[in-house]
Amino acid sequence: MMSSETRSGATPVNAPIVVAVDGSTISQHAVAWAAVDAAVHRCRLEIVTSFAIPFGFGPSVTLTQDDIDQLRIDAERVLDEATKVARAAAPDAVLAISTEAIDEPIIPTLLARSEQASMLVVGGRGLGAVRRALLGSVSAAVTRHAKCPVTVVHTTSATDAISVCLPVLVGVDRTVNSTAAVELAFEEASRRKVGIVALHAWSDTTGLALPEISWPGVKEAQDTLFAESLAGWAERYPDVSVCRVLVCDRPVHALLEESAHAQLVVVGSHGRGGFAGMLLGSTSTALLHSVECPITVVRGA
Repeated sequence: MMSSETRSGATPVNAPIVVAVDGSTISQHAVAWAAVDAAVHRCRLEIVTSFAIPFGFGPSVTLTQDDIDQLRIDAERVLDEATKVARAAAPDAVLAISTEAIDEPIIPTLLARSEQASMLVVGGRGLGAVRRALLGSVSAAVTRHAKCPVTVVHTTSATDAISVCLPVLVGVDRTVNSTAAVELAFEEASRRKVGIVALHAWSDTTGLALPEISWPGVKEAQDTLFAESLAGWAERYPDVSVCRVLVCDRPVHALLEESAHAQLVVVGSHGRGGFAGMLLGSTSTALLHSVECPITVVRGA
């Protein structure tokens, strides 16, 4: 198993998980997922919300001190509710939780904290009202620019009794970003005591693009390379059972289908079709908008 000194790379294992909340149901799902993940990693959970007026919101807005005080009171209420959700999600864990209401824009705050965090967690979208325009644009920004892995939670936290028994699904294409994603997926599966489904989509189209290609012959060669790319991780995490899925299909289509039977999807920020400096690939972008379970985007070194 991975050394207790690190978590997925050089980030110290005691680095916190940071989750952004805005009072919406989706953000509460994000808190629940973050609390469970903090519990299994035995690290601190930081819950943050912003009561700043987003830039570019209509005409110039002038707030009185009473307005600001009321926004702060509302933000503290959101944090109190989020803390209760976190405690309920991990009732048996000795979970260290800190909360903070900030009067600064949330995106640059999260990006700055990503340099010292082990994970950022956000909801897929937020309430969209003034100070609560916190998620949605936030999830898009942090998945592109954060320095640490980012988990986006949509309609479910996948922390119920059935979901927690499902495997972790990881996309594999043997790129640097894919290697980082595989490492994190094995660690998550090991700590959650579940197996891994590792999926490699050989083609970028549905079905064989070239009729003269013999898929059985290609499959045998690809399966050998696939097994070799996972062998080291399986030895490092002997407690994690591995199911390899090799398909001749588009990665998005194949991963989306498998995600219906997973508690978490893990992908690299961009894969074999990306280019140097690319912030987020087509596969990770499409999955962020389509999977129902939580999805973690990992950027390679």
